[in-house]
Amino acid sequence: MKKLMFVLFLLPVLLLGCQSGDAQPKNEDGKVEVVTTIAQIGDVVKNVGGEHVNVESLMGPGTDPHLYKPVSSDIEKMDQAEVIFYNGHHLEGQMNSVFKKMKKQKPTYPVAEAVPEEMMDADPENPEIYDPHVWFDIEMWKYAVDEVTKGLIEYDPDNKETYEKNAEAYKKELDELNAYAKKRIEEIPEQSRVLVTAHDAFHYFGKAYGLEVKGLQGLSTESEYGLNDIERIINTLTERDVKAVFVESSVSDRSINAVVEGAKKQGHEVNIGGELYSDAMGPKDTEEGTYIGMFRHNIDTIVEALK
Repeated sequence: MKKLMFVLFLLPVLLLGCQSGDAQPKNEDGKVEVVTTIAQIGDVVKNVGGEHVNVESLMGPGTDPHLYKPVSSDIEKMDQAEVIFYNGHHLEGQMNSVFKKMKKQKPTYPVAEAVPEEMMDADPENPEIYDPHVWFDIEMWKYAVDEVTKGLIEYDPDNKETYEKNAEAYKKELDELNAYAKKRIEEIPEQSRVLVTAHDAFHYFGKAYGLEVKGLQGLSTESEYGLNDIERIINTLTERDVKAVFVESSVSDRSINAVVEGAKKQGHEVNIGGELYSDAMGPKDTEEGTYIGMFRHNIDTIVEALK
């Protein structure tokens, strides 16, 4: 009897201990706690998950994911998350070991790796690696939307119908954006459809909309550039009579300024056509802080400068 009474006394304490461990819901409001790396993916999760998710993106405006190194607070956020979405294809190269660890603990999805291989292009400097910048081709990015939808449904099947409905509505918006982009690009004379940026983040963008893309650096900002690269870009600008080049919000403008100055010395006047969002989006709570707003900003900036 004494043993029974002791067990009955101890039972609530044991139950309380269980509730304070991993089995406890991460969020009292019942929403799924999601962490993403780049904000582009975070915006997809917000659109698909709607009221059923809380989303936090580790990399904010002006952040270069190629060079980003996670800090202790990032590891803590991923530890506390219920689902993690990242790009993959070595975009977040400094975080690969972290993702391997997280995959053993919780659902962790590389959304860009859902794009069929036949749609992907290899890095010219490293043929074993694919170009990770899939968000610049809307048709490719819709595969990322599907991967996010799949991941949320697998973790939270009770809201499957809502996630699927939100995803379809969002992809319709993306189709409208795609049509808008194609129509606006037609305003640029064919000879001037050359997009010059600091690094080659816009390769898929160029293929999708008929622009020749020239980047001083390769697919990653870890790549080096030299005088030969600057000279190569200047020759293209002169031959094609291109009047504008572009800086990127997440990359130093030093290399592009070198191109502008070099072209000027050779008698070819080139201006900075504006700032494009490449690996990072705009500030939170702005149009450019959404995927659609960011993409539209890039289209309008490029067209106005080159047409």
